[in-house]
Amino acid sequence: MKKIVYLCICLFIGLLVYKKNNEIIIPDDAIRLRIIANSNNIEDLYEKKKIKSEIENDIYSLVSNTKSIDSARNYIKDNLENIRKLINSKTSDFKLDYGINYFPKKVYKGVIYPEGNYESLVITLGKGLGDNWWCVLYPPLCLINDNDTTSDVSYRSFVYDILNN
Repeated sequence: MKKIVYLCICLFIGLLVYKKNNEIIIPDDAIRLRIIANSNNIEDLYEKKKIKSEIENDIYSLVSNTKSIDSARNYIKDNLENIRKLINSKTSDFKLDYGINYFPKKVYKGVIYPEGNYESLVITLGKGLGDNWWCVLYPPLCLINDNDTTSDVSYRSFVYDILNN
């Protein structure tokens, strides 16, 4: 009976710790990156995904080594024309805006990120009526989800470990 009670307590604590460790909290002084598709038809969503894949590393590299939000802002402002050229090499119908821009509410890994106006770099493709993709450019959280892999994960049974110790 003691093992079952102990097991239940450990499982409860483990779930709380696991959920807390998976939360990605966006700091108040962050710069976001958002790409909005022209529409929700399959071709436009594919174009958004393709542009995201092709430019995110270049844009991310602008701020990945910056030590402060001010230096990140300066890198972005100083390179807006380069970013514009990079996007223009992929599509000609777009708008690039760096400043305070609207973001809709987002739920990611159980965390609710409220809608609001945030400092951001927004790429609007065509009419911008489609779904959007966004992440945090500074501090660099953009590639967290893309780097999730399970190839180096070892699986263990928490319950089995508890019962056999």
